Formats: sequence, C-alpha cells, structure tokens
Amino acid sequence: MGGMVEKAITRALDSMVRRDLEAAGQVVREDDFIDAKRFEIEEKCIDLMATQQPMASDLRILVTILHVTGELERMGDHAEGIAKINLLMGTEPLLKPLIDIPRMAEMATRMLHRSLEAMVNRDTLSALQVCNDDDEVDVLYAQVYRDLLFYMSRDPETIQRATYLLWVSHNLERIADRATNISERVVYMVTGKMEELNVSKY
Repeated sequence: MGGMVEKAITRALDSMVRRDLEAAGQVVREDDFIDAKRFEIEEKCIDLMATQQPMASDLRILVTILHVTGELERMGDHAEGIAKINLLMGTEPLLKPLIDIPRMAEMATRMLHRSLEAMVNRDTLSALQVCNDDDEVDVLYAQVYRDLLFYMSRDPETIQRATYLLWVSHNLERIADRATNISERVVYMVTGKMEELNVSKY
C-alpha cells in the first residue's frame, strides 16, 4: 500500500510538471485501488483481533497498522487532489517554473518511504529523523506561500493560477505531516509511548 501511495504522489506531481492530463486522470482513477487496499488490511487486522485476542506488543502492532493504513489512504487522497488540480488547470500554462514544489514532493515521498522502513525495522531513531525532516518541508512550504502571494499582489490576474499551486503545496505539506504521524506510531509500536514528536514552527 505504501508503494502504491508513493507512486501516486510521484505520478501526480510529474503529470503537473509535464501538463499531462491523461496521467493525472489515471492517478485519480487508481485512488480506488488504494482505498480498497486499506479496507483489505483493516479487515485482516480486525479478524486477528477478534480471533487471536493479541496482547501487549502484538496488539500495539495491529493498532499501529490500523492507524498507518488510515494515514496512507489520506496521503493517496492528497495525491489524487494534486491530480485533480492539474485537471482543473486543463491546458492553462503554469504560473511559474516549478522549483520548490518538486523539492517538497521529493522530500515528502522520501519521508513516507523512510517512515515505513522504520516501521518494518522497528527503528525508532529513523522514525525520529523523519519527524525532524518535516521542518524542512515546512520551510519550503512557507517559501512557496510567500512567492505566490507576491505574484498575486503584483498582478491580480494571476490569483487563480497561483491558488492552484498553493493547493498543490498544501497537499504536499500534509503528506509530510502524515509521514510524521506514521513515525510517531512507529515509536508507539516499539516503546508503548504515544507522544507528538514534532510541532511545526510554521
């Protein structure tokens, strides 16, 4: 499921950079597969809880998986949102060359991948690093926000196109936040302690 979400994020942004509406439509359609995978995993977890009555660490693993699948499904929705924005733009050109937004996408996707690796390996140190990396995404988001506000204040005719890019950057910022949520669940799974590991400064 994590691989499906990573692919959706990458393809959604790539379709926007290339102005490929067909690829964007495919991302939207394939979100149904991510949703179906979530339900499949949740059903297996619930069945195990009902039939095996897991205790202590085993129960924490199942609870963590349930939360992680929810976060992944929402990430898939954010990727779908980016693709839908691309479709809304249609053949309209981008307001500006994309520089910081692709960097945000790369970092958020990397955070997702590392958070899932941390889960598989029960690696709390890697999970904590993912949470720290979220600050860098927030810095980029703030930069994109300032840049687009400048465009809008200078020329009101750019407001719609700038707003589209603001929505894209917001989706990417939320994906990074959800990778942080997964990492927090990894720490809970391993240690039994639930705490917020990174409070955004932006």
